[in-house]
Amino acid sequence: MEKIEFKHKPVLLNECIEGLKIKKDGIYIDGTLGGAGHSSKIIEKLSEKGLLIGIDRDKEALQVAEKKLSQYKNIKYIYGNHDNITNILEDLQIEAVDGILLDLGVSSYQLDEKSRGFSYIENTILDMRMDTTQELTAKIVVNTYTEEKLADIIFNYGEEKFARKIAKNICEYRKNKEIETTEELNEIINKSIPGYAKNNGHPSKRTFQAIRIEVNNEIEPLYNTIMNCIKSLKNGGRLCVITFHSLEDRAVKKAYIDAVGKCTCPSDLPYCVCNNESLGIIVNKKPIIAEEKETEENSRAKSAKLRIFERRTKEK
Repeated sequence: MEKIEFKHKPVLLNECIEGLKIKKDGIYIDGTLGGAGHSSKIIEKLSEKGLLIGIDRDKEALQVAEKKLSQYKNIKYIYGNHDNITNILEDLQIEAVDGILLDLGVSSYQLDEKSRGFSYIENTILDMRMDTTQELTAKIVVNTYTEEKLADIIFNYGEEKFARKIAKNICEYRKNKEIETTEELNEIINKSIPGYAKNNGHPSKRTFQAIRIEVNNEIEPLYNTIMNCIKSLKNGGRLCVITFHSLEDRAVKKAYIDAVGKCTCPSDLPYCVCNNESLGIIVNKKPIIAEEKETEENSRAKSAKLRIFERRTKEK
């Protein structure tokens, strides 16, 4: 196997560590372990009685993290998906935790690793799987989905206004030949977007994002994942979520608002009778964004937003 390197710095690192309010004997989850950039700082703050649970659906990421954190014994490495956090904790026989971190989206390593097929910059096979054991790939999506379904995915997940044209041209191209590489897909997208619309970044950026989200089912379960994470927290525990595009951020924001809850009683009643149960509070009303210095050093930080939720349970 090739040497695997996770070169890039974790995004909003200090902000996440501060946001988690780490207790030295607490239990913490990094639901997107990656190269253990955030986790290495979390575990530094834990005593031997503390526990870190690292979850990732990418086996290569788990291998790298295990090597990087080999000096620590109080870590459990879980090959799985943070969408299944409730079941993961049940399997570990852990009722609740003190903090959870989710750094959503694709990792820098996955983008940089040519064989993974995430990047529109490198010419490689169309893959885009975070979990390389799953069946669905980007190649299957672009070669088997109907024109209508492709257009909907590119429009909804990529917010690409030329989605219909791109989907039509994908379907026209594949009548003669299967689309196999990122370069072929790039060419199709480039021909589908008029010249005047190509001055806002790489023309393939939004379509590649959309296909990646579809392959890895990143958006559909996200709302429920956030709610399950909040319910998995102890009283005073915190959830920190980093998003990188508006679809993720909207899902997280809605879940937070719904978790806070709202009294639905008429305003003229002297006290609440609707029995609305709040799960806690939103710590930062506006998302935390990276400072200029970090965005200059790490381009991935430019679109990052951090939202923090604190679990608050009623005293019994």
